[in-house]
Amino acid sequence: MKNPQVVDAATRRWRAALFLFMLATGVSMASWVARTPAVRDALEVSTGAMGLVLFGLSIGSMAGVLASGGLVRRHGGRLVITVGAVLLVAGLLVIAGGAALEVSGGVFGGLALFGAGMGLAEVAFNIEGAAVERTVGRPVLPVLHGCFSLGTVVGALLGMGLTAVRFPVGWHLAAVALAVAAAGVWTVRAVPAGTGREPVVTGDAAGTESAAGTADAAGPGAGGGGRAGGVRGQPAVWRDRRLVLIGLIVLAMAFAEGSANDWLPLLMVDGHGTGATAGSLTFMLFAVAMTTGRFTGGPLLVRYGPAAVVRASAVVAAVGVALVVFSDSALLAGAAVALWGLGASLGFPVTVSAAGEGAGPGDASARVAAVSTAGYAAFLVGPPSLGFLADHVGLRNAMVVVLVLLGGAALIAGALRRPGAPVSEVPAPQPDLV
Repeated sequence: MKNPQVVDAATRRWRAALFLFMLATGVSMASWVARTPAVRDALEVSTGAMGLVLFGLSIGSMAGVLASGGLVRRHGGRLVITVGAVLLVAGLLVIAGGAALEVSGGVFGGLALFGAGMGLAEVAFNIEGAAVERTVGRPVLPVLHGCFSLGTVVGALLGMGLTAVRFPVGWHLAAVALAVAAAGVWTVRAVPAGTGREPVVTGDAAGTESAAGTADAAGPGAGGGGRAGGVRGQPAVWRDRRLVLIGLIVLAMAFAEGSANDWLPLLMVDGHGTGATAGSLTFMLFAVAMTTGRFTGGPLLVRYGPAAVVRASAVVAAVGVALVVFSDSALLAGAAVALWGLGASLGFPVTVSAAGEGAGPGDASARVAAVSTAGYAAFLVGPPSLGFLADHVGLRNAMVVVLVLLGGAALIAGALRRPGAPVSEVPAPQPDLV
């Protein structure tokens, strides 16, 4: 039997490493976003041409997200995080070089690498975070995503400051790349091998023994193996009606979050007539609200449960979106963004966590990967589609789609409640790890 103190220390390092790297990825993403105008000026391209350059991020992100779940099930989360970190750092360096050399193709390629690294690492991190939750018996994913949100706030402030002093964008992104590399090295060393990896089932005795050995080697909360995840894979887990409803909830909540990330500054400028600076500050308010909600949501989840918390969150977010859409006061609309951010903050991490519950150890990682993929697809692909609708009805009216989705999420939030779970499936809380 392992020494509990040794296991506790290892789990603390595991959790802290996930928090650190999510913070670093948030800083890197916001650093890029904050310097986008400077990159456009350096490349001397039109807004339309810059849109084509930005498309590299979407292509890379979706490729990484779609590939990550299967790679984790085959090789484990640590290897996928390692590859993701390498791609993140390489992408930032290529973007920095492309901007310094004024080569649009270089920036496009760097964004594709950066997006692929983000996509790979994000899904793997959700699987790792769900495994930590099963180990410590307390919510971890909200704080994990909160670290990313905190990173975006830090990165945005850093970017604004460096922009104000005209610090070269290439050197800025290169420095961020080095910081991400350092965080990645520490994280990979602290994450246990085999989390989320599923054994190959051969049907013979030797294969069974091999499968058992692989599951044991995976470490605490690894997500095990079995036919549900190893052979049937992600498509099969969607046969579960409860998981389908959870997937719909994460689609709605991720869409609400992504819509603010993509459109909020422009929504305030074009929809409410504010200046560009006010639009940026409004987005900062949204990021701060998201961060606050994710860091403070743990006690609410413990006391009220995920179903009640996500239902209330969807309603709060809907009120915020409604005020932004229907209020003619720019001040009121700007303040309502805080409700939008608070309401959207817990939707993604809580639904991902719920996906890993109520399942046997054999398919937990496949369920988490499936729901994570659905959420990231909605986050990355869904909100840009509002631009086409906005051409016909205006950006404020296009946000009614977000309202409808949030209302639907509130109605089906009961799916996040796991009915009839035996006590033996719930890990005992370990306060010394929290």
